Amino acid sequence: MGDNMQIPNYEKARKRSKEETLIRDFNLEDNCLNIGINKKFFLKTYGCQMNEHDSENIRGMLETMGFKETETMEDAQFIILNTCSIRENAHNKAFGMLGRIKHLKEEHPDIIVALCGCMAQEEGVVAEISKKYKFVNFVFGTHNLDDLPKLLNNSLRDKKLNIEVYSKEGDIVENIPVVRESKYKAYVNIIYGCDKFCTYCIVPYTRGKQRSRRKEDILKEVKELVKDGYQEITLLGQNVNAYGKDLYDDYGLADLLVEVSKTNIPRIRFLTSHPWDFSDKLIEVIRDHDNIVNFVHLPIQSGNNRILKLMGRRYTRESYKELYDKLRSIPNISITTDIIVGFPGETEEEFNDTLDIVNYCKFDSAFTFIYSPRENTPASKLKDDITLKEKEERLYKLNELINDYSLKSNKKMLNKTYDVLAEGISTKEGKLFGYTETNKLVNFTGDEDNIGKIVKVKITDAKSFSLDGELVE
Repeated sequence: MGDNMQIPNYEKARKRSKEETLIRDFNLEDNCLNIGINKKFFLKTYGCQMNEHDSENIRGMLETMGFKETETMEDAQFIILNTCSIRENAHNKAFGMLGRIKHLKEEHPDIIVALCGCMAQEEGVVAEISKKYKFVNFVFGTHNLDDLPKLLNNSLRDKKLNIEVYSKEGDIVENIPVVRESKYKAYVNIIYGCDKFCTYCIVPYTRGKQRSRRKEDILKEVKELVKDGYQEITLLGQNVNAYGKDLYDDYGLADLLVEVSKTNIPRIRFLTSHPWDFSDKLIEVIRDHDNIVNFVHLPIQSGNNRILKLMGRRYTRESYKELYDKLRSIPNISITTDIIVGFPGETEEEFNDTLDIVNYCKFDSAFTFIYSPRENTPASKLKDDITLKEKEERLYKLNELINDYSLKSNKKMLNKTYDVLAEGISTKEGKLFGYTETNKLVNFTGDEDNIGKIVKVKITDAKSFSLDGELVE
């Protein structure tokens, strides 16, 4: 690898500097302005909402440079993969995609190929790309997303592999151009990074230390979205509950939500919460403000205290239940969660504790996963003596239970009328689709004129994963 390359380093990525985060505006250099004229780009996104929103910024920068997006990889002069490293599956998909691109590049050597996102922050991934995927033109990480125009411009001149990945967290860059996926729902970043260091999770290494955006910048963005007719925003962060801790003495997520609520945007969501930071004040704010939706995603990960301790989660099943009960006191609230099965050393009895907490909480739905070891995390060094067959059986048993409660929760909505944000034409013929305030998917009969509006829908049928309904005139 070249001497001037910036290679990711886990040791550096673990360190948390005391330096103040620099906040600056995006700057597009003049020599990058028109380099995309008459060129097309193909963008593939893997992973979480944060990655989806990063891709909206990637689109914004590329379109500002004159590029047009194409859904067909073969039509593109520039291909970019925005990757995820949370689980092995996401890794494999991205490397599989690189295999397809390699064949395409053999036929069309002038195509520029880039890889960014969380995988770019991993030492092992960058080493593999340098060795096996030399056709990639450049790699950049999560801390220098705004360097894309400069790196792309350099690659058009110099075809050698360039790696520019910083292990020290980057600045907060405001006003990066954005092309949003939806005209009705928008993501708004409020905090970057995570300092929790759960033992199974690579995110604190790939996303850096917690750093909050200024409240003024967030409110300005929300007010512009209101002006543009948006109906819903989701305030995003790896751990939104930590918002403001690095920036203010006494101003957190609850305070920010109150101010965002005053913009009168119809719906406000926030993702993702860590049970450790969830305050009583936050619960009161959700309860007392009509446009802050009654929906909370609250990952538990395991229902067993020994496993929670090994995971570095810093709460117990008892304290989680206490918080859960407080949240359930909010009328008509929907609570969803994340659960990992087969964590190294998890016994059958400990797994049963997870089933027990699911029976207690009766979650509206859950994202469930088999434990996936991530390079360099403390959990990856633990002895894992559970067979894949056992892990799969546990996942199956857990999903059966989750789906049962999900169906019961949905059935309670039958023959009742709910506000649904109509988002588009459903895959079910002749229907629209949209989401309730509590994040339930509804396919319903209605006119296309309703798309982009919050409409009244009566629920006529309930399944585990979706609802059917009809528009109430």
